[in-house]
Amino acid sequence: MFRRRLKMNRFEGSGSREAKIRYLDGDYQILTSGAYVVCAMTGRPIPLDELRYWSVARQEAYVDAAASLEADKRAGALPVQAPQG
Repeated sequence: MFRRRLKMNRFEGSGSREAKIRYLDGDYQILTSGAYVVCAMTGRPIPLDELRYWSVARQEAYVDAAASLEADKRAGALPVQAPQG
């Protein structure tokens, strides 16, 4: 008899909780253990081992550089550039 071994979703099981994180400059501190955090811009889960982008000031995580840039734009954190020409 053959049994199919099902792969667990990476967010299933005992580590399926959202982690609570304090974002620091170049590092973060885990306040409540979990497997992932949620992107503040997209709502997508980010596994902790893939977390690369966050805002210390806003204490938010971002799935990628584009989401981080968009958050900075929305927050008015980027300098206004005058049109060239």
